[in-house]
Amino acid sequence: MNVNEHEGQESQNGDGAQVSTGTTADAAGTPDVAIPELVIISGMSGAGRSTAAKCLEDLGWFVVDNLPPALIPTMVELGARSQGNVARIAVVVDVRGRRFFDNLRESLADLEAKHVTRRIVFLESSDDALVRRFESVRRPHPLQGDGRIVDGIDAERELLRELRGDADLVIDTSSLNVHELRAKMDAQFAGEEEPELRATVMSFGFKYGLPVDADLVVDMRFLPNPHWVPELRPYTGLNEEVSAYVFNQPGAKEFIDRYSELLQLIAAGYRREGKRYVTIAVGCTGGKHRSVATSEKLAARLVSQGVETVVVHRDMGRE
Repeated sequence: MNVNEHEGQESQNGDGAQVSTGTTADAAGTPDVAIPELVIISGMSGAGRSTAAKCLEDLGWFVVDNLPPALIPTMVELGARSQGNVARIAVVVDVRGRRFFDNLRESLADLEAKHVTRRIVFLESSDDALVRRFESVRRPHPLQGDGRIVDGIDAERELLRELRGDADLVIDTSSLNVHELRAKMDAQFAGEEEPELRATVMSFGFKYGLPVDADLVVDMRFLPNPHWVPELRPYTGLNEEVSAYVFNQPGAKEFIDRYSELLQLIAAGYRREGKRYVTIAVGCTGGKHRSVATSEKLAARLVSQGVETVVVHRDMGRE
């Protein structure tokens, strides 16, 4: 919900100061206070939180690293008093401040009570990728203590489990480099106007594993595999002949029609719940033919329904 819809609502902080929860006006009708946008960046250590924060900083956000969660409402209040100079705030919350981490839930409830719009971005990565990253820089995991890196990763994953479930956007950085992560952040935050819903349609191969950041998973292995057609095998689902082969199969066009209708219902529900991001993972055996062709079709349908959509082909080219 856009906080600007709640004009003139106010609450008191602990010291009695008035904190606006929207845009207020003086007697002459001149707006004087506007609550800034808030993004909370969290996730696994080594998964790219600093890169994500730096990307938002480059986009003009005011970024605060390792802020104790209890101080997040105070930071929003200070932004509201800045007369528009701090319109967008990003806060990095991680286990370095773990003694404060229990306060995060209370802070989020406080923000909700004041009708502050907030989004949570969660950076995820596989255990193998995280271990490689920590070993490459010869640094211990902040929670490993006297144990191994994997012990610290397990402890952190358990600590962050609930927050991950509440995240508006989950980004799996296991196979991403710094530039690819920045591109993902740019795709979500670089627009001047915030769309109602952004979708990422990602093709993948089941033999390479499920995308951990998927909200919805589609299995296209019910269709014949173009891999077994010699003249189509070298090509991908981006090829017109491969796409025609896939969608000339019984049930293929009907699936696209019906699943597109289902996505309309899901998108409407996401909007009502204030969810701004959805990742739809479309899989086939190798992520080369059926999933690629289907992802392109679904993305085109979403665009036609007014959903801002990015297409990613995770495993295309791995064979």
